[in-house]
Amino acid sequence: MNYQQIAADILPLVGGADNIDSIAHCATRLRLVLKDTQGVDKARLDALDSVKGSFVNGGQFQIVLGQGMVNHVCAALIASTGLNQASTQESKKLAAARLGLAQRLAQTLSNIFVPIIPVIVACGLLMGVIGTAKTLGLASDTPWLQMVDMFSNTAFVFLPILIAFSAAREFNGNPFLAAALGGIMIHPALQNAWTVGSGIHEYWTLFGMHVAKVGYQGTVLPVLLAVWVQSHIERQLRRIVPNSLDLILTPFLTLMCSALIALLLIGPFGRMLGDAISISLMLIYQYGGALAGLLFGGLYSLVVITGVHHSFHAIEAGLLSNPVIGKNFLLPIWSMANVAQGGAALAVFFRTQDNKVRQIALPAALSCLLGITEAAIFGVNLRFVRPFVAAALGGALGGAWVVFNQVSMSAIGVTGLPGIAIVPAGSMLFYIAGLLIAFGSAFAGSWLLGLKAQDAKREQ
Repeated sequence: MNYQQIAADILPLVGGADNIDSIAHCATRLRLVLKDTQGVDKARLDALDSVKGSFVNGGQFQIVLGQGMVNHVCAALIASTGLNQASTQESKKLAAARLGLAQRLAQTLSNIFVPIIPVIVACGLLMGVIGTAKTLGLASDTPWLQMVDMFSNTAFVFLPILIAFSAAREFNGNPFLAAALGGIMIHPALQNAWTVGSGIHEYWTLFGMHVAKVGYQGTVLPVLLAVWVQSHIERQLRRIVPNSLDLILTPFLTLMCSALIALLLIGPFGRMLGDAISISLMLIYQYGGALAGLLFGGLYSLVVITGVHHSFHAIEAGLLSNPVIGKNFLLPIWSMANVAQGGAALAVFFRTQDNKVRQIALPAALSCLLGITEAAIFGVNLRFVRPFVAAALGGALGGAWVVFNQVSMSAIGVTGLPGIAIVPAGSMLFYIAGLLIAFGSAFAGSWLLGLKAQDAKREQ
């Protein structure tokens, strides 16, 4: 295969070398940050035999080429343009500068929480194992169960430290100072946040204020805001502290100032704001019932198009860590919407006579079952519109079903079939039934709505 020729075919269709700010790639997609996306001839680009689809997401113009090929084409494109290859992270940061305020906020939260997802999933799976064992009567209060139970809640007990470390990297602060700040906010000298319901036992009187000696275990917003402030304090201090004293004074003053601000101001405000968001969602979930699931499930894919869905990780983590709630009731709804995209894309695979679309639609549909929807949304369903409408319908019906049956999850970030592992044993059948409803109704809707004649027969 002539990768240089493929790169040469792509280059003029994305506006030429002068229109490219950054070139990077992931496992299957070429990721370009363009000066002007209006300079792209998308119709001719998508018509290339080597291109399986293209779309704009997260401020990047992404071209689906497939595994293996993308590496070679990226190298050939770099050689022909004279640009340096950017890392995926560098490319994301450059692209983020071109996003709107809401999209930048969502991207920031995503960059903070995505690295934490594996440990939350691991602990969530352990919780699922314990819950299943208890449901089946296979577990009793033994030392082994106590140990595993301790393992399972570690990520949530020390969540502020994990968030602090990750947030500092995103805010260009010292991660270790941030971890120390997170540790201060859950220090054993502070009253455990989960016992606040029984009353606050002690207060400090500082600067004329009565400050509750309460920790921030199981919170998200307080530590996020505290680390953001800490990073700004650290940068300002590095500007004014002499280099000879930087190693001593800057960490000391940064930690002292940020810890005081966190405990006196940010912590109480962040807790109230986080609780308000979590409790409001819980009330909508409880009193909105199936209607809330119908609405959230139907609209979720529209939110995915904007990229704002990345901010939901923070909200879901807040639900899980909130002692009053302690479960993620949003993720099953998102899971239904994701799987529904797969059902709609599969119907396109059977309805279209365009061989190129069929090559994209089948793997895209299967990837939705694993929770990966970009290829199906941008490469298939949104391209033909009607399948996207059908997918929204499937997501709405599946969302209504899981909310009606009170299905929840014990972690974040895992949807589709893998999500079965983090669903409590008592809700597992309802979750699987929801997947079938979402996938099946989206498939049926996409099949019945069909494609326009010119779309179905294009490029036979």
